[in-house]
Amino acid sequence: MINTEAGLAISAHDLGKTFGQLKAVQSLDLRIPHARIYGFLGPNGSGKSTTIRMLCGLLTPSSGTITVLGHSIPAEAEALRMKVGYMTQKFSLFEDLTVAENLQFMADIYTLERQHQLRRIGAALERYELTDFLDQRAGTLSGGQKQRLALAAATLHRPELLFLDEPTSAVDPENRRAFWETLFDLVDEGTTILVSTHYMDEAERCHALAILDEGKLVAEGSPQELGNQIDASIIIVESDQPRRVGKLLEAESFVHSSAQIGNVLRVMVSKDQALPDQAVREVITKAGMNLSECHITKPGLEDVFVAATRDKRDAR
Repeated sequence: MINTEAGLAISAHDLGKTFGQLKAVQSLDLRIPHARIYGFLGPNGSGKSTTIRMLCGLLTPSSGTITVLGHSIPAEAEALRMKVGYMTQKFSLFEDLTVAENLQFMADIYTLERQHQLRRIGAALERYELTDFLDQRAGTLSGGQKQRLALAAATLHRPELLFLDEPTSAVDPENRRAFWETLFDLVDEGTTILVSTHYMDEAERCHALAILDEGKLVAEGSPQELGNQIDASIIIVESDQPRRVGKLLEAESFVHSSAQIGNVLRVMVSKDQALPDQAVREVITKAGMNLSECHITKPGLEDVFVAATRDKRDAR
């Protein structure tokens, strides 16, 4: 029996997964619409990969319910198999086979009809700029070339939903940027993409994202919405003594954290603090330290992540 929820590619309620005493995912709710890039942002061990494996039927949840493309998972995982693609963090194709042989093998795995295989493989080679490497063994490709081959293999059967588990972890910035442009092309064609990452710049490119920490959802929304919802003020501080200033500020009860970028500090201050930039300025000048700049700035996703995970840990 197919369960449908209008407008959603993925729906999960109270999703949980335990491994012995380890609670890898806890009480996770997700509602992901079609034809969007939805991101999982979080550190290693936050539950990103475990959640993806449950959503595509590779792991059985310990609790909760999942519906993916109208199918109840894991009960109907086999029916879902031809509708999804899955690209793992580690290159998972055969390194001793050529590019063409890997794609041919995947075409057979997906049981593509013979009259479609050559056309699909040819289109994938052209789309992902692999034509010049047709007869090259996959193990000799560069990181960016392997990434393109893995994406070509994952999309060869034209899936409705694509799972990408930290796909750019071993790729240089130029190839990462080109990879994301390809993802937006797929979304324009109607593909839904769920991608996990720990890169803030990639998370900012998602239509919406969930921030995970220790298996829990700590914040969710578009990058702009998350920035607007942050329960803190962000102050830019410039000084020729950034380390000393940072340690001084972190001793104050109204300061949550400070992060140094060159000679600039991004200081997170309690939302309850009236005139936060003036409060920060006063602490520094009273200590007799140099201060060349002190002003409120717009929060970034890294600020959102720090604030969200801090709030969750403080609540425990």
